[in-house]
Amino acid sequence: MKTVLITGCSSGFGLETALFFLDKGWSVIATMRTPREDLFPSNDRLRVLPLDTTNPDSIAAAIDTAGPIDVLVNNAGIGMLSAVEGTDMAQVRAIFETNTLGTIAMTKAVLPTFRQRRSGVIVNVNSSTTMKPLPLFSFYTASKAAIIAFSDCLALEMKEFGVAVKVVIPGQAETRFAENAQARSSDAIPATYTEFADRALASLAAPSASTKIEEVTEAIWRAATDPDSPDHLPAGADAWALANAIPQTSSPKPQTN
Repeated sequence: MKTVLITGCSSGFGLETALFFLDKGWSVIATMRTPREDLFPSNDRLRVLPLDTTNPDSIAAAIDTAGPIDVLVNNAGIGMLSAVEGTDMAQVRAIFETNTLGTIAMTKAVLPTFRQRRSGVIVNVNSSTTMKPLPLFSFYTASKAAIIAFSDCLALEMKEFGVAVKVVIPGQAETRFAENAQARSSDAIPATYTEFADRALASLAAPSASTKIEEVTEAIWRAATDPDSPDHLPAGADAWALANAIPQTSSPKPQTN
Protein backbone atom coordinates (compact mmCIF):
# COMPACT_ATOMS: atom_id res chain seq x y z
CA MET A 1 0.00 0.00 0.00
CA LYS A 2 1.38 3.38 -0.98
CA THR A 3 1.42 6.42 1.30
CA VAL A 4 0.93 10.09 0.53
CA LEU A 5 1.60 13.03 2.83
CA ILE A 6 -0.44 16.14 2.01
CA THR A 7 0.03 19.58 3.54
CA GLY A 8 -2.75 22.09 4.15
CA CYS A 9 -5.62 19.61 4.56
CA SER A 10 -7.97 21.70 6.70
CA SER A 11 -10.02 22.78 3.66
CA GLY A 12 -10.10 23.20 -0.11
CA PHE A 13 -7.74 21.28 -2.38
CA GLY A 14 -5.85 19.66 0.49
CA LEU A 15 -8.93 18.23 2.18
CA GLU A 16 -10.46 16.97 -1.06
CA THR A 17 -7.15 15.47 -2.21
CA ALA A 18 -6.81 13.55 1.05
CA LEU A 19 -10.32 12.13 0.61
CA PHE A 20 -9.57 11.28 -3.04
CA PHE A 21 -6.44 9.29 -2.21
CA LEU A 22 -8.31 7.50 0.58
CA ASP A 23 -10.98 6.46 -1.93
CA LYS A 24 -8.20 5.11 -4.15
CA GLY A 25 -7.00 2.81 -1.38
CA TRP A 26 -3.88 4.73 -0.36
CA SER A 27 -2.60 5.36 3.14
CA VAL A 28 -3.01 9.10 3.73
CA ILE A 29 -1.21 11.42 6.12
CA ALA A 30 -3.27 14.61 6.21
CA THR A 31 -1.48 17.52 7.85
CA MET A 32 -2.64 20.92 9.05
CA ARG A 33 -1.64 23.48 11.65
CA THR A 34 -4.47 22.49 13.99
CA PRO A 35 -5.44 18.83 13.48
CA ARG A 36 -9.15 18.15 12.97
CA GLU A 37 -10.01 14.50 12.61
CA ASP A 38 -13.72 15.38 12.43
CA LEU A 39 -13.15 16.57 8.84
CA PHE A 40 -12.65 12.98 7.71
CA PRO A 41 -14.56 9.71 7.90
CA SER A 42 -13.10 7.12 10.24
CA ASN A 43 -10.49 5.15 8.33
CA ASP A 44 -7.58 3.01 9.51
CA ARG A 45 -5.55 4.19 6.50
CA LEU A 46 -5.73 7.84 7.63
CA ARG A 47 -3.56 9.78 10.06
CA VAL A 48 -4.10 13.47 10.82
CA LEU A 49 -0.92 15.20 12.01
CA PRO A 50 -0.06 18.74 13.13
CA LEU A 51 2.25 20.60 10.76
CA ASP A 52 3.36 24.20 10.41
CA THR A 53 5.48 24.34 7.27
CA THR A 54 7.17 27.54 8.46
CA ASN A 55 8.50 25.82 11.60
CA PRO A 56 11.53 23.50 11.19
CA ASP A 57 10.76 21.61 14.42
CA SER A 58 7.17 21.02 13.30
CA ILE A 59 8.38 19.72 9.93
CA ALA A 60 10.91 17.38 11.56
CA ALA A 61 8.29 16.02 13.97
CA ALA A 62 5.74 15.41 11.21
CA ILE A 63 8.24 13.66 8.94
CA ASP A 64 9.48 11.49 11.81
CA THR A 65 5.92 10.53 12.86
CA ALA A 66 4.80 9.90 9.29
CA GLY A 67 7.51 7.38 8.53
CA PRO A 68 8.21 6.28 4.94
CA ILE A 69 6.06 7.94 2.28
CA ASP A 70 5.83 7.51 -1.49
CA VAL A 71 4.41 10.92 -2.46
CA LEU A 72 4.59 14.39 -0.96
CA VAL A 73 1.89 16.85 -2.00
CA ASN A 74 2.87 20.41 -1.10
CA ASN A 75 -0.52 22.10 -0.99
CA ALA A 76 -0.32 24.42 2.04
CA GLY A 77 -0.39 28.06 1.06
CA ILE A 78 -1.88 31.45 1.82
CA GLY A 79 -3.26 34.11 -0.50
CA MET A 80 -3.09 37.87 -0.42
CA LEU A 81 -4.64 40.58 -2.54
CA SER A 82 -2.61 43.75 -2.14
CA ALA A 83 -1.22 46.81 -3.82
CA VAL A 84 2.55 46.77 -3.73
CA GLU A 85 2.72 50.30 -2.34
CA GLY A 86 0.44 49.48 0.58
CA THR A 87 1.90 46.14 1.62
CA ASP A 88 4.01 46.02 4.75
CA MET A 89 7.22 44.03 4.34
CA ALA A 90 6.22 41.81 7.26
CA GLN A 91 3.24 40.67 5.17
CA VAL A 92 5.49 40.07 2.18
CA ARG A 93 7.83 37.93 4.25
CA ALA A 94 4.88 35.97 5.69
CA ILE A 95 3.54 34.95 2.29
CA PHE A 96 6.98 33.89 1.07
CA GLU A 97 7.59 31.99 4.32
CA THR A 98 4.54 29.82 3.69
CA ASN A 99 4.17 29.61 -0.08
CA THR A 100 7.83 29.50 -1.05
CA LEU A 101 10.12 28.64 1.85
CA GLY A 102 7.61 26.28 3.47
CA THR A 103 7.30 24.29 0.26
CA ILE A 104 11.07 24.20 -0.16
CA ALA A 105 11.58 23.11 3.46
CA MET A 106 9.06 20.26 3.16
CA THR A 107 10.67 19.14 -0.08
CA LYS A 108 14.15 19.13 1.44
CA ALA A 109 12.86 17.08 4.36
CA VAL A 110 11.85 14.13 2.13
CA LEU A 111 14.68 14.27 -0.41
CA PRO A 112 17.25 12.16 1.48
CA THR A 113 14.86 9.21 1.82
CA PHE A 114 13.55 9.52 -1.74
CA ARG A 115 17.07 9.76 -3.13
CA GLN A 116 18.38 6.78 -1.15
CA ARG A 117 15.37 4.68 -2.15
CA ARG A 118 15.60 5.98 -5.74
CA SER A 119 11.85 6.54 -5.92
CA GLY A 120 9.24 9.05 -4.86
CA VAL A 121 7.12 11.85 -6.27
CA ILE A 122 6.88 15.48 -5.15
CA VAL A 123 3.77 17.32 -6.32
CA ASN A 124 3.76 21.08 -5.81
CA VAL A 125 0.31 22.64 -6.05
CA ASN A 126 0.70 26.05 -7.65
CA SER A 127 -1.58 28.70 -9.20
CA SER A 128 -2.66 29.84 -12.66
CA THR A 129 -1.81 33.41 -11.59
CA THR A 130 1.74 32.50 -12.63
CA MET A 131 0.59 32.27 -16.26
CA LYS A 132 -0.95 35.74 -16.55
CA PRO A 133 -0.08 39.01 -14.79
CA LEU A 134 -2.92 40.19 -12.56
CA PRO A 135 -3.25 43.41 -10.56
CA LEU A 136 -3.13 43.09 -6.76
CA PHE A 137 -1.46 39.67 -6.98
CA SER A 138 2.19 40.78 -7.16
CA PHE A 139 3.45 39.10 -4.00
CA TYR A 140 1.23 36.02 -4.18
CA THR A 141 2.18 35.39 -7.80
CA ALA A 142 5.87 35.96 -7.10
CA SER A 143 5.78 33.48 -4.22
CA LYS A 144 4.21 30.86 -6.49
CA ALA A 145 6.34 31.59 -9.57
CA ALA A 146 9.44 30.95 -7.47
CA ILE A 147 8.20 27.42 -6.78
CA ILE A 148 7.78 26.69 -10.48
CA ALA A 149 11.41 27.66 -11.10
CA PHE A 150 12.49 25.70 -8.03
CA SER A 151 10.56 22.61 -9.16
CA ASP A 152 11.94 22.68 -12.69
CA CYS A 153 15.53 22.88 -11.48
CA LEU A 154 14.99 20.27 -8.77
CA ALA A 155 13.46 17.89 -11.32
CA LEU A 156 16.76 17.91 -13.23
CA GLU A 157 18.69 17.10 -10.05
CA MET A 158 16.35 14.33 -8.93
CA LYS A 159 15.97 12.60 -12.30
CA GLU A 160 19.39 11.09 -11.66
CA PHE A 161 17.94 9.37 -8.58
CA GLY A 162 14.57 8.25 -9.93
CA VAL A 163 12.58 10.94 -8.10
CA ALA A 164 9.88 12.90 -9.97
CA VAL A 165 8.95 16.52 -9.34
CA LYS A 166 5.62 17.75 -10.74
CA VAL A 167 3.69 21.03 -10.62
CA VAL A 168 -0.12 21.09 -10.69
CA ILE A 169 -1.50 24.49 -11.71
CA PRO A 170 -5.15 25.00 -10.71
CA GLY A 171 -7.33 27.76 -12.06
CA GLN A 172 -9.83 29.76 -10.04
CA ALA A 173 -11.97 27.44 -7.92
CA GLU A 174 -14.65 27.90 -5.29
CA THR A 175 -12.73 27.36 -2.06
CA ARG A 176 -12.12 29.40 1.10
CA PHE A 177 -8.82 30.54 -0.43
CA ALA A 178 -10.25 33.75 -1.96
CA GLU A 179 -12.06 34.59 1.27
CA ASN A 180 -8.88 34.18 3.29
CA ALA A 181 -6.86 36.17 0.74
CA GLN A 182 -9.26 39.11 0.93
CA ALA A 183 -9.11 39.04 4.72
CA ARG A 184 -5.34 39.59 4.51
CA SER A 185 -5.78 42.49 2.08
CA SER A 186 -7.74 44.78 4.40
CA ASP A 187 -4.79 47.03 5.22
CA ALA A 188 -2.78 46.48 2.04
CA ILE A 189 -4.87 48.48 -0.43
CA PRO A 190 -4.46 52.24 0.20
CA ALA A 191 -7.46 54.54 -0.28
CA THR A 192 -5.89 55.91 -3.46
CA TYR A 193 -6.24 52.46 -5.02
CA THR A 194 -9.83 51.81 -3.93
CA GLU A 195 -11.58 52.44 -7.25
CA PHE A 196 -8.93 50.54 -9.19
CA ALA A 197 -9.09 47.63 -6.73
CA ASP A 198 -12.88 47.49 -6.96
CA ARG A 199 -12.71 47.21 -10.75
CA ALA A 200 -9.98 44.59 -10.59
CA LEU A 201 -11.85 42.46 -8.06
CA ALA A 202 -15.09 42.75 -10.04
CA SER A 203 -13.37 41.39 -13.13
CA LEU A 204 -12.05 38.43 -11.12
CA ALA A 205 -15.46 37.67 -9.65
CA ALA A 206 -16.98 36.62 -12.98
CA PRO A 207 -14.43 34.48 -14.87
CA SER A 208 -15.35 33.20 -18.32
CA ALA A 209 -14.25 29.73 -17.16
CA SER A 210 -13.46 28.25 -13.78
CA THR A 211 -12.02 25.19 -12.10
CA LYS A 212 -13.85 22.45 -10.26
CA ILE A 213 -12.20 21.08 -7.15
CA GLU A 214 -12.44 17.54 -8.50
CA GLU A 215 -10.40 18.61 -11.54
CA VAL A 216 -7.60 19.63 -9.21
CA THR A 217 -7.69 16.42 -7.16
CA GLU A 218 -7.66 14.36 -10.35
CA ALA A 219 -4.67 16.34 -11.66
CA ILE A 220 -2.80 15.81 -8.39
CA TRP A 221 -3.60 12.09 -8.59
CA ARG A 222 -2.32 11.93 -12.16
CA ALA A 223 0.87 13.80 -11.27
CA ALA A 224 1.45 11.44 -8.35
CA THR A 225 0.75 8.17 -10.16
CA ASP A 226 1.35 8.62 -13.90
CA PRO A 227 5.05 8.64 -14.83
CA ASP A 228 4.12 10.07 -18.23
CA SER A 229 2.21 13.07 -16.88
CA PRO A 230 3.71 16.44 -17.87
CA ASP A 231 5.94 18.25 -15.41
CA HIS A 232 3.46 21.17 -15.46
CA LEU A 233 -0.16 20.02 -15.33
CA PRO A 234 -2.93 22.66 -15.53
CA ALA A 235 -6.18 21.81 -13.75
CA GLY A 236 -9.48 23.34 -14.85
CA ALA A 237 -10.81 24.96 -18.01
CA ASP A 238 -9.48 28.41 -17.15
CA ALA A 239 -6.01 27.08 -16.32
CA TRP A 240 -5.87 25.16 -19.61
CA ALA A 241 -7.05 28.24 -21.51
CA LEU A 242 -4.23 30.29 -20.00
CA ALA A 243 -1.68 27.54 -20.69
CA ASN A 244 -2.72 27.35 -24.34
CA ALA A 245 -2.60 31.13 -24.68
CA ILE A 246 1.03 31.40 -23.59
CA PRO A 247 3.09 32.14 -26.73
CA GLN A 248 5.79 29.65 -27.55
CA THR A 249 9.19 31.27 -27.37
CA SER A 250 11.80 30.63 -30.04
CA SER A 251 15.53 30.34 -29.61
CA PRO A 252 17.33 33.66 -29.90
CA LYS A 253 18.99 34.23 -33.25
CA PRO A 254 22.44 35.76 -33.56
CA GLN A 255 22.52 39.32 -34.82
CA THR A 256 23.80 39.71 -38.35
CA ASN A 257 25.38 42.81 -39.81
